[in-house]
Amino acid sequence: MKETVTSPPKCGKTKWKGRPALRLASGAIELVTLTGGGAIADLRLSTGPENQRGNVLWEAPWPSVDPKRYQARLHNRIYGPAFVGKFLAGFTGHALCLDYFGAPSEAEAREGLCLHGEAGVNQWRVLRQSQSNASASLWMEAKLPHAGLKFQRELSMRRDETVVYVSETIFNLRPMDHFFHWTQHVTLGPPFLQAGESQVCVPAERGMTWPHGYEGRSLLANSKEFAWPLAPAEDGGLADISRPFSRSGTGFVASALLSPEREWSFVAALNFRLGLVLGYCFPRKTFPWVAIWEENCARLGSPWKGKTQARGLEFGTTPMPVGKREAFETGTLFGAPTFQRIPARGKLQVAYAIFLTPVNPGWREILDIELDKQSITVVGNNHDRARVPARNLKMMGVS
Repeated sequence: MKETVTSPPKCGKTKWKGRPALRLASGAIELVTLTGGGAIADLRLSTGPENQRGNVLWEAPWPSVDPKRYQARLHNRIYGPAFVGKFLAGFTGHALCLDYFGAPSEAEAREGLCLHGEAGVNQWRVLRQSQSNASASLWMEAKLPHAGLKFQRELSMRRDETVVYVSETIFNLRPMDHFFHWTQHVTLGPPFLQAGESQVCVPAERGMTWPHGYEGRSLLANSKEFAWPLAPAEDGGLADISRPFSRSGTGFVASALLSPEREWSFVAALNFRLGLVLGYCFPRKTFPWVAIWEENCARLGSPWKGKTQARGLEFGTTPMPVGKREAFETGTLFGAPTFQRIPARGKLQVAYAIFLTPVNPGWREILDIELDKQSITVVGNNHDRARVPARNLKMMGVS
């Protein structure tokens, strides 16, 4: 067999749909992250069959606008009212929700705050870049002046691995404790996530459906507890929400509490036509919740226009995107907290890993993901296993 020759890891400036961005590449995988709003917009394999080398993250089907170029008088009619539209205009792929998950209060909206907090609409600054024959890394920073927080993210890759190592730190700049939300808004969609050829896996047991409907088009009943992945449907019976886009013209939001017995948890998606798995592995103690959101051609207004398919696997500190007030009033759900606290002048840190790997095309589901200090192992049909080399999991504390 001819050995594949890959290029050394690289990090540098690029453009994504005309927006300023940075590209990180290991020779086996590549990632593009935006400086406006900080979203990871593109993640793909660099080698292998052509049909496996597309972007596995959701790309917004509407024109993408950098937050600093958003003008309410020009863009509200395209993207919706400013408190929603400013976020949607630049939203794509893996966005960060900080320091709240959901909509601002009416008073906050009047002050210019928008959906999912400041991080996704503020400018991110490049602190440092590095590349060598063995690895490449990128450090970025975003300031959240209204929240009094500073956020830093490091993205790194090792040569020939299909893994991205992520380290995040939040600094509280104020002399008082701060209660907040911290959610990784990972969004998937076609062509990677497709009806009839995909499955999502979340190691959860208990779930709760969204209390607020879905604009009269909800797939799921309101405020119902369920056992993952079978959720109560609006019209009776159960819907398997591990299978995306089952009924066009509907949408839903639900939340799942990740199994507390696990030290390391994950969210993952399989496309069995492509034979490809995307996964995020993270410490369950920091991110105990996953919000599952699906838009399946349900929203008719701009910018959705009844044509959008998107599935969010949004892992974080908070079960649902209800904003701070409702989350704080709820307090706990299933005995687990629905928000996080950062001490006065303190900091919080987390490290997690993103990976892509080809798998046996005969797989129809992911059963589990296991970590050791040298690899990530995906367990599929008949307990078949796919091992992903990952030599830097020590940054997560994996031993």
